[in-house]
Amino acid sequence: MTLSQSLQTLIEGEATKTNTHGIILRVCSGDGRIDFKGSAGAATPDTRFPIASITKMFTAALIMQLADERALNLDQTVQTILTDVDLSGLHVVKGVDYGPLVTVRQLLHQTSGLADYYEGNLAADLKAGTDRRYGLGDVLQMTKALPPQAVPNSGRSHYSDTNYQLLGTIIESLTGQTYDRALQSRICDPLGLQDTGVLQGADVGLPIYHGRRQIHVPETLTSMSADGGIISTLDEMLVFLQAFMRGQLFDPKNTAQMRQWNRLFFPLRYGYGLMRIKLPRWMTLFRATPELIGHSGASGSFAFHAPDQDIYLIGTFNQTDAPKRPIGFMLRVLNLIEIRGASR
Repeated sequence: MTLSQSLQTLIEGEATKTNTHGIILRVCSGDGRIDFKGSAGAATPDTRFPIASITKMFTAALIMQLADERALNLDQTVQTILTDVDLSGLHVVKGVDYGPLVTVRQLLHQTSGLADYYEGNLAADLKAGTDRRYGLGDVLQMTKALPPQAVPNSGRSHYSDTNYQLLGTIIESLTGQTYDRALQSRICDPLGLQDTGVLQGADVGLPIYHGRRQIHVPETLTSMSADGGIISTLDEMLVFLQAFMRGQLFDPKNTAQMRQWNRLFFPLRYGYGLMRIKLPRWMTLFRATPELIGHSGASGSFAFHAPDQDIYLIGTFNQTDAPKRPIGFMLRVLNLIEIRGASR
């Protein structure tokens, strides 16, 4: 059995598991010797799919471009850029109002400590299939109503979609374009991506499920924009992921600071729009496990690079009830590659 056949068998077996309606997977090595694209269940490998929070990698790339152009300084406060947005009262801890003091870097690195508007308000609605459109004003109102996660720069990252909603607004303010137009002109057009962009209209591509129930929330996905609203394909995500990891979207000198890893939640660490996965040896009978760098999403989407093996893994389960499922799955894919070798 070739490697491609083994990978297809793997995803077909995965598709038989409870509440699995469709899987798509792209696996490619940097040298091109491994190149697999497949699907199982009610999915085809060329179907567009919502990438969810992988969107944050696109947003981080756009912010780093603006930093390279000196349109912004990562250490300047958000308030000095968004002068027409009142951030006072957004982030109050023990009587201290940190809202106007939050910096661009803190948003990128998830170290602002801001409450997460999505988990605090929209996650349950999305899983129930309740669809609604919202804007930055609504996001700020929802965030203010929630307790902050920590003071800024508390020593770790605290995941918050509010951070990336604000980054999206910064991109719009500095470019004079909508987030989607900035995405097209600065990333998609240069890379030749024709099927990637912020979701527009009711067609979400591969259907999203929560458990057994299909959920249809195009208005919510569109509103997420910079924190989770992009739709793409396996092939185009591979082009983007390779360009990102190879430093082709911004000055490659930025790579080191973007990979200053903070503890997030087990087993994830966070950089600038990037997650790092590296399981400790005590979990794997003291065997070393691959390092994975990229991002995942609440819909079971994933786009990661294994730098030691130089292998890219992209796909989705389009299932919201087990967002951590891609971690074990990607490790099984890499283990299979190690066992089978690069033969086809």
